[in-house]
Amino acid sequence: MSKRKRRWSSEFKQAAVARMDAAERIGDLAAELGMRRELLFRWRRAVELGGVAALRPPGRSSKPTRRPEIVAPAVTVPADLATARQRIEQLERKIGQQQLDLDFFRAALRQVREPQPMRAVPGETTSTA
Repeated sequence: MSKRKRRWSSEFKQAAVARMDAAERIGDLAAELGMRRELLFRWRRAVELGGVAALRPPGRSSKPTRRPEIVAPAVTVPADLATARQRIEQLERKIGQQQLDLDFFRAALRQVREPQPMRAVPGETTSTA
């Protein structure tokens, strides 16, 4: 039995690419949409290189498919370049803070997993010198 190749509407592709930004795991999003995650990455790359017009191959009809509608999250576009740069700085600071948190928790987990030194006598504290 052969599988038929699915055709996705341009609107569906745009919405799926928009949801990728908000998705925690792309694999989960792909499973929810009933497709392979590689296809989502291919669509995102096409949008990056050629805009949304690159999502519809030439010669394909614009007839909508029978896929459920996906509502893209509301995205606010900064009014000017200065506002955009401020937003980028805020996000970079947030990423930096998250990285510090991750490093802290990795170190803490490493300490918890390492074997503790044995004490010579029960109740005796280990030397700090």
